[in-house]
Amino acid sequence: MIHSTTDGAVVTIELDRVDKRNALNEEMLSGLSDAFTAALDAGARAIVVTGRGPVFSAGADLSGPVYDPDFLDTLVGTLRQIESVPVPVIAALNGSAIGAGLQLAMAADLRVMAPDAIAGIPAAKIGVAVDEWTIRRLVSLVGAGQARGMLIGCDPVNADRAHALGFANRIGDLTDAQHWAATIADLAPLTLQHYKLVLNGDGARDAAPEERAAAMMRAWESADLQEGRAARTEERAPRFTGH
Repeated sequence: MIHSTTDGAVVTIELDRVDKRNALNEEMLSGLSDAFTAALDAGARAIVVTGRGPVFSAGADLSGPVYDPDFLDTLVGTLRQIESVPVPVIAALNGSAIGAGLQLAMAADLRVMAPDAIAGIPAAKIGVAVDEWTIRRLVSLVGAGQARGMLIGCDPVNADRAHALGFANRIGDLTDAQHWAATIADLAPLTLQHYKLVLNGDGARDAAPEERAAAMMRAWESADLQEGRAARTEERAPRFTGH
């Protein structure tokens, strides 16, 4: 499910679950974690993460244990690991990055986005809620107004808009991302490590106030979440009640 290739000082990590639109399950997350660890152990100076097929990642696998708190802990831990690696990480969005797929892209330092790719967080359509880090990092990357539209309105953003906002640093394909990574790999590592620490110190990792943490858990423990699951299984629109 996860493939790694090395070209000089650049390691490319590919999600390969094409039949499931590269949806993330526990096996995929474990593979990602191991791949990042192996890349650093091998001396990578830059890492590119991408998806095989037409989609970067459709998000968490809704047919698997996504509603299990243990899965969420694994997802959060993997994103934190990727964000914290001491070398630059480039997400090459070969296609759409949705939900947890977008979270993966936001854990990277830089993003190269294919012209036809979109990015979105439609959590409110299924009754779940994303964590404080996701909301704050999204605001940091696209601005408060766009983040509100993506979260509250479930409005995806296309590549051109993402580039204009600064979420996508460049428009291009995997080869473009790899060439950029090769250039970055020649730069001073300690300088880049300092930049990463400062740029990631945007407050996204600050602890959520109790009332906000409780509000997120109310969504995860709600009847609406169960309704969202049932509606997906029954292939119908959900009927949310706020309970």
